[in-house]
Amino acid sequence: MLYSLLLSGQQVRALLHNVDNIKLTRRIFKSYGSDAEAMLERVEWVQGDVLDTMALYEAMKGVDRVYHCAAIVSFDTSDREQMMKVNVEGTSNVVNAALEAKVSKLCYVSSIAALGRTDDSDLIDENSEWTDSKLNSWYSKSKHKAEREVWRASAEGLPVVIVNPAIIFGYGNPEKGSSRMFSTVHKISRFYGKGINGFVDVQDVVKAMINLMDSEIRDERFVVSAGNFTYKQIFSWIAEGFGKPAPIIAIPDFVLGVVWRFEALRSLLTGDKPLISRETSNTSKNNFYYSTDKLISKMGFQYKPMEQTIKLICRLMEDEVKGKG
Repeated sequence: MLYSLLLSGQQVRALLHNVDNIKLTRRIFKSYGSDAEAMLERVEWVQGDVLDTMALYEAMKGVDRVYHCAAIVSFDTSDREQMMKVNVEGTSNVVNAALEAKVSKLCYVSSIAALGRTDDSDLIDENSEWTDSKLNSWYSKSKHKAEREVWRASAEGLPVVIVNPAIIFGYGNPEKGSSRMFSTVHKISRFYGKGINGFVDVQDVVKAMINLMDSEIRDERFVVSAGNFTYKQIFSWIAEGFGKPAPIIAIPDFVLGVVWRFEALRSLLTGDKPLISRETSNTSKNNFYYSTDKLISKMGFQYKPMEQTIKLICRLMEDEVKGKG
């Protein structure tokens, strides 16, 4: 998001929670072939986070548009309390500050997980109603509750748009978020989960956000997904990108059950984050289908091919995942 806004010549003020995060931002900027230092110098940094209400009020003074992208993404139950606090209370703080600052529009980055999941494999779209289900992770619940804060602000007069991205792929830390799929396949490429899910390039998410903010559209949500893919297909493209053997063995449900329990115990004993949790196990073996007709029909949106995105990420990440192997 920062890169695209700076590239378009806009003045950008950004909330900085951890100075170390600038290192990753610099690497990402360099991966796009830009003068990272020159671009970073154009950012007006404000120290703080979404739980720091005073920092938020200061950051939004004189601001026209707000992109709220901050969140904790975790499927580890030990992060549950902090995730709910940051994702829900933090979003409440952001929209309250935006209302106070009278910004012209706010874009909230939610997730397809916030639309709810059921085990009947129905097509999920912007009109799907949240249904309590064992398939809804605590992350899903936190994003659903955070959206309620955004809609509350909308009712109070703040123009908003919400994007619900699928699983986002982009160059980043191979030990965090969806990037862990790349490091995992690099280590063990012969296995795959049996499920289906939506996936999207991070640059497509950013493009959708900016296009929606530039439009007259307000108080609506949009699913952002390049398509519904099997994990076998996704893992095959990753394996190919790293020059690894393609996956050929579907992981049986009972094996997933054993693995996530083992990882929970290992995490308890070592303090390391589990490679797979009960929630990620459930996701990887179930089929979830998402419709993006609304974004395509309303905005004429076109997505990057997922295979192309994955091969680029593999090339950018290869040295880093080798170092982790």
